[in-house]
Amino acid sequence: MNIQTDQTAVKQNNRQSEYTVADAIVEELVRAGVEVIFGIVSIHNMPIYDAMLRNGNIRMATARGESGAVNMADAYARATGKLGVVLTSTGAGAGNGAGSLTETWNSGTPLLHITGEADSNYIGTDQRYIHEAKDQLKMMDGASKAAYLLKRPKLITPFMRKAIKEAQTVPTGPVTVQIPTNFQAMMIPQNHLIEVQDTHGQEANIDLPSEVIDRIAEAKRPVIWAGDGVIHSGASEELLDLVEKIQPAVVTSESGKGSIPEEHPLCIGNFAWFPRFEELLSKSDLLISIGVRFRGGETNGWTSPVPKNHINIDLNPEAFNRNFDTLYGLAGDARAVLREINKALAEKDIKPDQAYVEEVKAVRKGVRDDLCSTIEPYGEIAAIMNEQLPDHTVLITDVTIPGYTWANKLVDVHEPRNYLYMTGGGIGQGLPMAIGAKVGQPDKPVVLVAGDGGLMVNAGEMITAVQEDAPIIVLLFDDGGYGILKYYQEAAYGRKTAVDLQNPDFVMMAKSMGFDAEKVTSVEEFEKGLANALASSKPYMVVVDVEAVGILHYKDSDEYIESFRPHGE
Repeated sequence: MNIQTDQTAVKQNNRQSEYTVADAIVEELVRAGVEVIFGIVSIHNMPIYDAMLRNGNIRMATARGESGAVNMADAYARATGKLGVVLTSTGAGAGNGAGSLTETWNSGTPLLHITGEADSNYIGTDQRYIHEAKDQLKMMDGASKAAYLLKRPKLITPFMRKAIKEAQTVPTGPVTVQIPTNFQAMMIPQNHLIEVQDTHGQEANIDLPSEVIDRIAEAKRPVIWAGDGVIHSGASEELLDLVEKIQPAVVTSESGKGSIPEEHPLCIGNFAWFPRFEELLSKSDLLISIGVRFRGGETNGWTSPVPKNHINIDLNPEAFNRNFDTLYGLAGDARAVLREINKALAEKDIKPDQAYVEEVKAVRKGVRDDLCSTIEPYGEIAAIMNEQLPDHTVLITDVTIPGYTWANKLVDVHEPRNYLYMTGGGIGQGLPMAIGAKVGQPDKPVVLVAGDGGLMVNAGEMITAVQEDAPIIVLLFDDGGYGILKYYQEAAYGRKTAVDLQNPDFVMMAKSMGFDAEKVTSVEEFEKGLANALASSKPYMVVVDVEAVGILHYKDSDEYIESFRPHGE
């Protein structure tokens, strides 16, 4: 007998019989269908990383900061419809991710945030254990839908399963789990938690009141307001069927872009707060809202003239009457509810008013013409993007004037999950989100509209795009500062401060990180630059010199500007 060989075999068998908390964590992630985890390795999560390496079923994408890692997992989830997972360090590392978690909470993205904690016997002792936070659990709870601390290592399997389920349960959102460092490598008995499904239960039938169907069938000036609930439920086909039946005006929330192809002649699009649409809505005899949150910025501060005849479809019953009164609240999955509505309408003799259909088409054209007349030459740039970008392109707009004045309205989105934006309004998250979207959808072009101020917040993640083989396209609109704040300060006070930025040579910086890059100073050069970017197999940055192309003068309501001026109670 070869003693050395025999001893090696014994060691290998012992390793195979070792089962740790970290192994149980990875096993539950694989069970949940997780394929990619974004994160940063740390002394407070090394056992989990090693367990993933041993397991071999999960790709580990390494970010350059916890904030960016959360954004990547968020965008991955939004672009694919899968659970996003991010793994961070504890204390300062977890805190770095908190800001991006608030974006994930705002967007309702199903995301699992796994972070370490101080060794269990040091938590709450104020002994200044390395990376200790005063109350990390409270900090994470404030940034997440929920946050939990593992207190008994042997309960790790149900602990993880509960957290994963909660992240994906309506209202969906980020759930943080904290695993004390000393627990992660702790040996535990291997167990198999089997959840036995109730095979006797039948899927509940959706019983729609006849008056709901009658109101839809009889409406002469119907409007559909489509939100991201359409996208989350995969109800775009059912929505199109309803549109073809009743010929309504279709407006989308910004989150709902792509729920219906935006080139559809009845799709007004993301123009809900524009005067032409509000006038149309004020004359409507029916509003069907589907998975819409009715955010203040999209409803002129919740003043939209919503008709009394309002049918609201939402999986979350707490959505009804939250921002606008609802006559009929249909609580259920949008896809299932729309299927039943379409089935019931098939028995009705519906004759859409053709004069109203033409009016809707005129409003669709009018809102776009109105916007283009105020933003030239950027209407031409949007037209170039619509002409050149393939229909399956994923568009991401960061918090920047070009993003929220024209790109989020004039650049058409043709498919669900192909538009992402910063729901919570945080600056600079677009770059890592573009990377996460590209990792999730590698066969789709991913295009980011960003500003110079925002890009620099997470500029280090550019090298992540190269390392992770995520050839994104960055359209960087460089106006030398925080453009929107320049406008607000000058409008409110007649002066500005702290808004002009000294920037690097963005082309040189991009090339040093492995991007192809070029600077453009005209619409004609932009057209060529975008074509070059689409033809490249590498990450590509097109730097638009805003001063040379044309300064876009942002306009907002006088009432909003007035709120910045000194005033009494």
